[in-house]
Amino acid sequence: MSEGNLFQLKVITPEKMFFDGEVSMVEFNTTEGELGIYKGHIPLTVIVDPGILTITTPEGPRNAALHAGFAEVLPDKVTILAELVEWPSEIDERRAQAAKERAEERLAKKGPDIDIDRATIALKKAICRLNAIK
Repeated sequence: MSEGNLFQLKVITPEKMFFDGEVSMVEFNTTEGELGIYKGHIPLTVIVDPGILTITTPEGPRNAALHAGFAEVLPDKVTILAELVEWPSEIDERRAQAAKERAEERLAKKGPDIDIDRATIALKKAICRLNAIK
């Protein structure tokens, strides 16, 4: 891969710098759909939706669970400010499965005391974690 095709990617959480390096492509979900970015992309700012973050470095692609946040895209740099990002090795599969089941139960009840938006987000995050470790 030519170094001329690389751009800077920073993925920052409140706790740490999750990733800071040169990449050839980055893919993630937004509230408007999936987004794939190469060097030279038009500038934009988007809201990140829970899903798989695929970071393609010269060594190959790496996946992580990206939960929510914002992304700024510039022609030679992408910055993702994330609520939480996890490498598959950081995810407890049993805990993620239990969270998925709890969220599904809440959504199935649809009672007046159930926060549907919160349960939907919890379900998306649990599915994101489970997909990241597969």
